[in-house]
Amino acid sequence: MPAPNSSTGSPADAFAALLTDEGRRLLDALRDYDPAQELATATRLRREYPAELVSAALGQARLRQRAVAKFGAEDAYRMFFTPNGVEQSTRKSVAEYRAGRFAALGVRRLADLCCGIGGDAIALARAGVFVLAVDRDPLTCDVARANAAALGLSELIEVRCADVAEVDTAGYDAVFVDPARRGGRGRIFDPEAYSPPLSWAIGAARTAPHAALKIAPGVPHEAIPDDAEAEWISDGGDVKEAVLWFGTAPGTRRATLLPGPHALVGAGLPDPEPGPVGRYLYEPDGAVIRAHLVADVAQRVDGRLIDPTIAYVTSDRLVGTPYAAAYEITDVLPFNLKKLKALLRERKVGVVTVKKRGSAVEPEELRKKLKLEGPNSCTILLTRVAGAPTMLLGHPAG
Repeated sequence: MPAPNSSTGSPADAFAALLTDEGRRLLDALRDYDPAQELATATRLRREYPAELVSAALGQARLRQRAVAKFGAEDAYRMFFTPNGVEQSTRKSVAEYRAGRFAALGVRRLADLCCGIGGDAIALARAGVFVLAVDRDPLTCDVARANAAALGLSELIEVRCADVAEVDTAGYDAVFVDPARRGGRGRIFDPEAYSPPLSWAIGAARTAPHAALKIAPGVPHEAIPDDAEAEWISDGGDVKEAVLWFGTAPGTRRATLLPGPHALVGAGLPDPEPGPVGRYLYEPDGAVIRAHLVADVAQRVDGRLIDPTIAYVTSDRLVGTPYAAAYEITDVLPFNLKKLKALLRERKVGVVTVKKRGSAVEPEELRKKLKLEGPNSCTILLTRVAGAPTMLLGHPAG
């Protein structure tokens, strides 16, 4: 057995050790370990296993626990991860939805460029698509290959370590590109600073019958090419990504909400006119807002904006829609902290949900200042109505 303080070798060597029978037994033993007890756990395990293997296994166990939120426990505890892989990989529900779209288009062979640890490749293979998964980082490729094997998908996923710019995608029905959008200083907002740049990815997409490019949801609409369909995807109310599709519906803007899926396709409507706050307020899903489809929601609920610059829709009717959360409004008041505290005290409100749009007030700071007591609850929406700072009080509707 190596000495406890011996060198751990390269990251690739440490990862390879996890794939041995000994490494897998150790990972199985760490499935439910408590990170708060890591020192005691490591001390105990080093009596039985090499120190460097214990260190690698503890790191992988932590990554698997983090990955459960994206991949679910059944897959996460069979898969392998890198820190960047956990952070940047596609959530399983989103990857499965996209794989379904590709399969519905008749795609049977796809080149996954910048495949990372293989999250999208796994979903595509499970949808019956053969995937060439390409990444330039050798360790990332080792992890992707191990994941394909761990999930029984090796026959449908070929992992190739290469520069994506040098890969010939001729003979594939589709291309999927997921450029790196993080650098040494965090998130990258300039699409041309992606790795590879968005312009290269668009060029690669245009060479295939079908293609999808995963991009940041905050991409400027003017950066979207005319021959692309732009789709914004949210999962459980959180916007996860935007995708540029080629070979589908050029010029279309789409908001897709998961679970569902529920897809709202833009009709090119003008912004609705603002008007007074009605009985109901609708808060569009973030994907709807990013896709600039608030007008489409307003049309569905027979609504209007409360302010030309605010993405809140109001209506006198309650209309069920998956694309917006509805609130029944009981009070429309100019913003005044003293008046708000008195009103909530009078109504014995002890629990509030504070939401804001177009307000400088931070919800957590407001909640602390209110000093609430009582059995009742209330939703407070801090916003602007016709340009004036306003408090809307109410509760979720229907």
